[in-house]
Amino acid sequence: MLASGCVTVPSAPGAVSASLNAGHQRSPAFPRTDLPSRGGFVSRARYRDDAGRELARHFGRKVDAQRWLDETTASIVTGAYVAPSAGRVTFREYAEKWRATQVHRPTTQAHTETMLRRHAYPTFGDRPLSSILPSDVQAWVQRLGTADPAAKRNALSATTVGVLHSIVSGVMRSAVRDRRIVANPCEGTRLPKAQTRRVVPPTTEQVLAVAGAMPDALRALVTLAAGTGMRQGECFGLTVDRLDFLRRTVTVDRQLVTMPRQAPFLASPKTAASVRTIPLPQVVVDALAEHLARFPAGAGGFVFTLRGEPIRRTAFGHLWRPVVKAAGLPAGTGFHAMRHYYASLLIRHGESVKTVQARLGHASAVETLDTYSHLWPDSDERSREAVDSVLGNLADCVRTSEAR
Repeated sequence: MLASGCVTVPSAPGAVSASLNAGHQRSPAFPRTDLPSRGGFVSRARYRDDAGRELARHFGRKVDAQRWLDETTASIVTGAYVAPSAGRVTFREYAEKWRATQVHRPTTQAHTETMLRRHAYPTFGDRPLSSILPSDVQAWVQRLGTADPAAKRNALSATTVGVLHSIVSGVMRSAVRDRRIVANPCEGTRLPKAQTRRVVPPTTEQVLAVAGAMPDALRALVTLAAGTGMRQGECFGLTVDRLDFLRRTVTVDRQLVTMPRQAPFLASPKTAASVRTIPLPQVVVDALAEHLARFPAGAGGFVFTLRGEPIRRTAFGHLWRPVVKAAGLPAGTGFHAMRHYYASLLIRHGESVKTVQARLGHASAVETLDTYSHLWPDSDERSREAVDSVLGNLADCVRTSEAR
């Protein structure tokens, strides 16, 4: 038995044609549970997408078909519609296209590729985007932060887990914008809290010990970093034309970038705020002058080289670790410790937050305070001294008057 009837639902212009056919004789492929299977009816909701494909769903009740069709049409009109087939692309395929469109520094591009390949693709790489649920992301985050001795996998730090989650979330946000998926499954993920560690700058004696343990050709490198706060890449990328011995300044507007399977190259520094001119203390001027007299700049004008070539981070790391050990510094102390030492000197000698920010090339004073606020003199003690200097004298006068 066949009943006729059609309800046409308005849709977005040029986007979809939607209709509801009620009363079609039930097909064996769509059995009903609320009516006897023999002689039953089925309602079919159908629509045509902007590619011209007709899509349909069958329902046991006309009201259910109408509700689904209304919701689908509304999502099309509001721009929230996502075609069921759009999310079938795999995470790896979409992430690689996403990565190719990102405007990142070369080092960030390489870092993102490595993080996805090592930690995201093994879990999500071959899965369709639409199949990845918030619970899957939460389980992945939990696994990243948990050591697995059987698999010889160490737990990643909370900071690294946060970076990985941010990368995957960026991929998913792009997929939402491209109408591949309805929602970002990374939203609402509970991330491990990173432990805040206070910066403990090395002492002057430790800095001198490090400089003394360095090869002669790199001894002035330590003096430069400790006396200017320049970052490692900024020191490695320093060329003689950026030094002004007359005005005693160094211009920082480039850094040396080293990437796997590529020759080192000069690039813009970390941020726009990193471009700066730093005053050179006399001790740094003397160290650089002596260094250049003994080891003249070679090809490219680089002040510091290893075997005549620009310094690669990996090669410097092999050299640095024994130096740290010989100088008696804690294992794991990086070259960045020289930057912390410089900041501590400025703070100890009364420089303001804005001055320290400018010298270090921080993007904001917040970054400076987050890193070094504990090194500034204790304001509690200053408050006590201020009150005591006034009320203390007044109390002395009162006691003296009473004694009379």
